[in-house]
Amino acid sequence: MSGGQQQRVAVARALAQQPSLIVADEPVASLDPNASAGVLELLRGIARTDGVGVICSLHQVHFARVYADRIIGLSHGRILIDVPSAKFDQAAYETLYGSQNPASADPTSV
Repeated sequence: MSGGQQQRVAVARALAQQPSLIVADEPVASLDPNASAGVLELLRGIARTDGVGVICSLHQVHFARVYADRIIGLSHGRILIDVPSAKFDQAAYETLYGSQNPASADPTSV
């Protein structure tokens, strides 16, 4: 099975227990962009359709902005950022990472 398929199986196993909350620690680590999008789409669908809470730790800000309702950024156990994902801008990126986003000079594409 591919990495994306393995992650989907892991989500299915979690759902079999009928949880009210899923905590996903780096669910897309080591997956290609398409597989990552598929896993995150699945988790978002579960949250919206089934009412299951999903807390997901991610290091890929672009995925968090697309799939999360809210972004909470931590550093050394302290909350540095807590904003709706649509409001995560260049200033929020710099607060969290201490530097400008190297991927883009366009602050809206963090």
